Amino acid sequence: MGCSGEHATTATRVLLSADARGIDSHGIARLSGYRVNATPAIKIVHETPSTAVVDGDAGLGLVVAPYAMQVAIDKAGNVGTGWVSVRNSNHFGIAGYHAMMALQHDMIGMAMTNASALVAPTFSIEKMLGTNPIAVAVPAKEQPAFVADMATTTAANGKLEILQRKQADTPLGWVQDKEGNGALLPLGSDREHGSHKGYALGSIVDIFSAVLSGASYGPWVPPFPAYVPMPENMPGQGLGHFFGAMRIDAFRPADEFKQHMDNWIRRFREAAPAPGHEKVLIPGDPERETEAIRMKEGIPLIDAVVTDIIAVGEKLGVKL
Repeated sequence: MGCSGEHATTATRVLLSADARGIDSHGIARLSGYRVNATPAIKIVHETPSTAVVDGDAGLGLVVAPYAMQVAIDKAGNVGTGWVSVRNSNHFGIAGYHAMMALQHDMIGMAMTNASALVAPTFSIEKMLGTNPIAVAVPAKEQPAFVADMATTTAANGKLEILQRKQADTPLGWVQDKEGNGALLPLGSDREHGSHKGYALGSIVDIFSAVLSGASYGPWVPPFPAYVPMPENMPGQGLGHFFGAMRIDAFRPADEFKQHMDNWIRRFREAAPAPGHEKVLIPGDPERETEAIRMKEGIPLIDAVVTDIIAVGEKLGVKL
């Protein structure tokens, strides 16, 4: 559709990383809906030695986010930590991909993004927040890295889209009843189960990603599908992201830290499992196990996604 080869390759890697890791809701299934500028002039519009604001020029978030994360990594390399807030971007795929970019530099990576309003705050029926994910990646020495990548809702919206394609029912606690018009619920589902904490986490992501950068926030975040009208009176520009990179040796020797991370991971793996469970998992284990299988056996696609891919190919003159 006019992207540069470099941008197309980067976007492909981000999407396929989601499918390979079993996060099907954020991979190729997302391809047909993007509303983007194919040739963005991505640039830093404000910076200090350790911080920056990046303007994505309405480009693919799949491209804008790796650019911004690299800025954070470069700044951390120079001064110990790097923090980058992004405005005027779009959906950036899985947050974990960007956080994990820091691992090869002996750094801890963080990534988060706001998203279109689908989530009702605790005690409300109005959609005010997105699923607003948070990802943190921490390197270890011999053990695989700790990678937490989670929405701040009970379930990510992409999982609902998969259920819709499969015409399957929604599990209890994911969405409100008819009086809430189907709004997604914050992590915890209801006040008695801690939904106020999920609401707070989603709010933090919204503020760091958008209020801080100059992107739109709350109910004004641009909707993901290109066919959905844009909100009126938007207070900022596009979608917002937030990235962080922390050089481990800015705190203690990297090798020493990674040895202790190995110890931490091993001890948690050895924790006594609850009845009916074989073992205790470390964040990142399910995705890593799925990736190992899919890199050998391939990535399964449901019929609805294949149909979408064929339609996009026909529109752009690319044969499947």
